[in-house]
Amino acid sequence: MIKPKISIIVSTYNSEDWLRKVLWGFNCQTFKDFEVVIADDGSGPKTKELIEQMGKEVFYPIVHIWQEDDGFQKSRILNKAVVACITEYIIMTDGDCIPREDFVEVHYINKADGFFISGGYYMLPMNISKIISKEDIDKQNCFNIHWLKSKGISKTFKNNKLTAKGLVSKLFNKLTPTNASWNGHNSSGWKEDILEVNGFDERMQYGGQDRELGERLFNLGMRSKQLRYSAVCVHLDHKRGYKTPESIAKNVAIRKEIKKKRSHWTSYGIIKK
Repeated sequence: MIKPKISIIVSTYNSEDWLRKVLWGFNCQTFKDFEVVIADDGSGPKTKELIEQMGKEVFYPIVHIWQEDDGFQKSRILNKAVVACITEYIIMTDGDCIPREDFVEVHYINKADGFFISGGYYMLPMNISKIISKEDIDKQNCFNIHWLKSKGISKTFKNNKLTAKGLVSKLFNKLTPTNASWNGHNSSGWKEDILEVNGFDERMQYGGQDRELGERLFNLGMRSKQLRYSAVCVHLDHKRGYKTPESIAKNVAIRKEIKKKRSHWTSYGIIKK
């Protein structure tokens, strides 16, 4: 097999219906030279069956990285997925985020030494998340604001994430007050830089483990590119039962320590010291 140019890590946990739609989304990409690495945080056999089925339907190779269910351990499985990636450049997203057809291309053409990319998402309500079909993804209906409005989406400024193109999207990227942080749903960077900071801190639970990685990349001397209005995915709705006050407090304390020490290395990452 010829080595692809990009690896795409997709995190998942027992969400076959959503993951199927995401994998369909990657099958519609204009840039096709990539592999998809599924970072599976302990899903049951249905997820494995789905991945085997989809592997026969899509044009790109799928690598399934799985670990036993030990509660919310996304940071741990993401580190395993990073190691498994065979390319120099990695896009990270989630198994509930359908990528627009230009998603991979935008990341690829904007990658640059010394930078990581911060993309955006458009949150969908549960009723629309459920009705999106393969045809809607193939025809890109789920990114068409007119189609979404016909399903009940209201008129808000966030709709610009789907409608802004060309110079307009570049202007919004420049003017947005949102920080260009590392976002688990839509970011990309060089594998060697992620390894240089030792990947994700595996002490981190839900609530900021992606941003903590980005903060250490900044401490390493990296800068970030804001592509909130250019690299776009639609975020399918779901429950967040793993979000607890305790996990948030723990993560805040870890991030506070990183900021205070301005350290880029974690001793709780890919390499354990």
